[in-house]
Amino acid sequence: MISIITTGLLLGSQDMVANSAPKLSANCPGNNSQFSIEFFKTNNKGERYSKGINHVILFNPKSPSLDFKVNVGLAHKIYAKDARGNFRREYIPKYFSQLIADENSKLNGKSPIAAINADYIDTVNKPQGLNISRGVEYSGAFKTKRSSFGISGGNPRERIATIDTGRRGANFLNYNLVGGNGRFYRQGNFKDICKALGEFACKGATNRSMVATTSKGYVILLVNDVKANSSIQTSTINKELLPSQFDDVLTGIARNNCLGRIQEGMLFDGGMSPGLFYNNQVYVENFGPIGSVFLIYKK
Repeated sequence: MISIITTGLLLGSQDMVANSAPKLSANCPGNNSQFSIEFFKTNNKGERYSKGINHVILFNPKSPSLDFKVNVGLAHKIYAKDARGNFRREYIPKYFSQLIADENSKLNGKSPIAAINADYIDTVNKPQGLNISRGVEYSGAFKTKRSSFGISGGNPRERIATIDTGRRGANFLNYNLVGGNGRFYRQGNFKDICKALGEFACKGATNRSMVATTSKGYVILLVNDVKANSSIQTSTINKELLPSQFDDVLTGIARNNCLGRIQEGMLFDGGMSPGLFYNNQVYVENFGPIGSVFLIYKK
């Protein structure tokens, strides 16, 4: 069941009229060296709008106040080993709400403050792509073929966000990774991937879940929830996102928040799968089991 919270923005974000002229965020996170994480909503131009159907989590991977983890559907404790010392990988179907709240979702005893759905799940409940949780791999058949998003290990100030295909060349980059599919930015160049997605995924199953990285090292997590249309007035800049519009909304978010240029971007599992959680609120909840979630924690 879809669960949507429309009770205003966190961290003091201002409401705006959807068709007003673009303007920089009052605190412009990309110019604040102490910035860590923020949630807000936007229209399809990337302008902050409290009734927007784009739910955005913006964060700085280098912030020492943040930490990260990946969770997958397991029938046992994550990182558990068998009698021979091998990591156990006994998969079971789990929903977004379970993956952000079960015991495996905790890091050093703390629950996550933010989360987004990530990888697809196969017919035997195994993640399809490349998923690595704090150095331990839980991957599927497409781990070398599909793109994945990740945050490296190491000192917080040296963390790097990456979107690439397969394991990264430097091992410290393979610390927290989640699978996805549908790469629409490569090295700063945008591509409309409508044809590659196919007619249904392009124009039919339009609930979108995506991630992008910027030239200044920031990460944008975005879920466009078309179900929100039933409770708000829609317009041409506040409705479902087609692949040709990904550039508009992400470039707008980057420009309005001083994040630099969009460098890499890809989709997570869409359709009935998107889920987004921030600060104890589930803003979007999915209908079915998913392969993995990307989790963010406050230290």
